[in-house]
Amino acid sequence: MKTVSKSWEYYELIDVGGGQKYERFGDYYFIRPESLAYFRSGLSFTDWEKECDFHFEENEGAKGNWKKGELDKAWTIFYEDLALRLKITKFKHVGIFPEQEVNWTYISENINEGDKFLNLFGYTGVASIVAAQKGAKVIHVDSVKQIVQWASENAAMNNLDSISWVVEDALKFARKEQRRERAYNGIIMDPPAFGFGPKGEKWKIEENIEELIDLGIRLLAPGGFLIINTYSPKLQLKKLRQLLDPHKHLGSFEVSELVTKSTSGKSLTRGNLVRFVKNK
Repeated sequence: MKTVSKSWEYYELIDVGGGQKYERFGDYYFIRPESLAYFRSGLSFTDWEKECDFHFEENEGAKGNWKKGELDKAWTIFYEDLALRLKITKFKHVGIFPEQEVNWTYISENINEGDKFLNLFGYTGVASIVAAQKGAKVIHVDSVKQIVQWASENAAMNNLDSISWVVEDALKFARKEQRRERAYNGIIMDPPAFGFGPKGEKWKIEENIEELIDLGIRLLAPGGFLIINTYSPKLQLKKLRQLLDPHKHLGSFEVSELVTKSTSGKSLTRGNLVRFVKNK
């Protein structure tokens, strides 16, 4: 099963292949590395370079640098009627993961005014802002203070002041919430495949995914939904289904491959997507 994310007015996946992807964010064109683009691109790299404003070149160990573009550049794009501030970081990211639009839409359609919503590994906060705009009471958690500040600035741009901002390791926060017997009507988790917590804690999603699933389901109120994205190639769809099977008496779930289709006709895998809805 595949879930297909789409481009919109301010974002377009133009082409992908040869270990790279060619995208447009607003008025700016980007070339960035993509490990899952192991096939041939639809267009030539020469065509990409003609319009490219920013080009990130990766070195060993997933590190690299911007070899083209203004390194202090910041600009605003829109998703639906939400304003989002993007900027060039010292890594290859610019402030959103655009394939998440399928989850933003899902949240918008399934969260209601007064609901409680939890965004773990919240990054720059688009999911939090979508839920808050619908009137939900939102808690946004990320381990990086500067990223949480970026998210709060995005919320302020949209005149939203109802989000609680938490700088903490997401897994530790979820454990505390479970001990407090808190319940949420909606939860999204978008954990990295690998990383470090605020105190240097090593994170590998394949070592923590089972606990994440268990905590997420425990924290759901009756009728609530849980969304989890996984980007690690070590976590196959079959493995995710096996981890969810013990919980099927508590609700229904679907597991799918998340893909984005480019304008050139190529498809790019963006990891796997889990959606679980708890019984009422």
